[in-house]
Amino acid sequence: MKPIKLKNNNNPKILIRAANWIGDAIMTTPVIRALKKNYPDSHVSILAKPWVVPVFDNNPYIDKIILFDDKKTHKKGFGFLRLAKDLRKYKFDISILMPNSFSSALITFFAGIPQRVGFNTDTRTLLLNKCVKLNPQLKQGHLINYYLGILKGVNLKTYGQDLDLFMTINEKKNAQKILKNHQINIKKPIIGINPGATGITSKRWFPKRYAETAEKLAKIYNVKIIIFGSSKEKELGDYIAEKSGNVCVNLAGKTNLRQAFSLIEKCCLFITNDSGLMHAAAGFNINQIALIGPTNHIATAPLSSNTHLIQVPVMCSPCKKLICPIDHKCMTKITSNMVIEKARIILEK
Repeated sequence: MKPIKLKNNNNPKILIRAANWIGDAIMTTPVIRALKKNYPDSHVSILAKPWVVPVFDNNPYIDKIILFDDKKTHKKGFGFLRLAKDLRKYKFDISILMPNSFSSALITFFAGIPQRVGFNTDTRTLLLNKCVKLNPQLKQGHLINYYLGILKGVNLKTYGQDLDLFMTINEKKNAQKILKNHQINIKKPIIGINPGATGITSKRWFPKRYAETAEKLAKIYNVKIIIFGSSKEKELGDYIAEKSGNVCVNLAGKTNLRQAFSLIEKCCLFITNDSGLMHAAAGFNINQIALIGPTNHIATAPLSSNTHLIQVPVMCSPCKKLICPIDHKCMTKITSNMVIEKARIILEK
């Protein structure tokens, strides 16, 4: 395909329609960086749903974040048309679509953006005038390369697979304050555990095993352990903290996403299910142990050199089911001792 032609080569206005989930959004950050490097004088805006906005805060490659509130202001129907009308005011030259949905193409079409770029999925070919063919190699590979494939499809350069998360000095200081408020010595090693996985119970390792792992690691290495999670996972965190002999500080539901990012950055080790925070840890390139069960590690495992996967092959994995309909062997076969031994290798390296 021919490269994108711009009406104004000096300062093109680019709109990126963000991915809808935290982990996916983090994995699109190499695309954002590449766009800004291809067009250094461009004005890059990102259209994002509220829960993924924190991923893009303070990113130097983004000039403006536009909120896509599809639950209220921009709800289907008149709200959708209102968003299209609002986007028209920015006079964007190019839109780059991360989601494959028909609706993401429709909104940029209604917004009158001259060049609309995305994969030729979900019958979108009539709405996109820069359709990128989705070949089998991209579909079978890693999601980061999948997203970068959109840029390659219009002959734009890419600049590596590194993930970008940018924390401010104040956010880093606030993380220290949170730790001090919970009597955690910031000079001593901190291990983070993330026992949740929003809405997908099949990806969750067992709370009792998290507790066993936390108790043993705290005893052997004299470390403080923080439990991460949303407000919906507070009870899960309370259970793990109690069963671990109260060696954990449960911060589930007590931090916003940016605060969680800042705290993850301070961990010497992060133990997690396949989740958005797993990709945040990869973004900071800290040591982490990722417990992989029903998902496809080829597509979504962190590419960070400091990520250590624990996955036990079973015939039915990856099934990608929200709830395991049988015996959940992909997770039951991951034992506490496996995780503790992997942690020992990392911590004693």
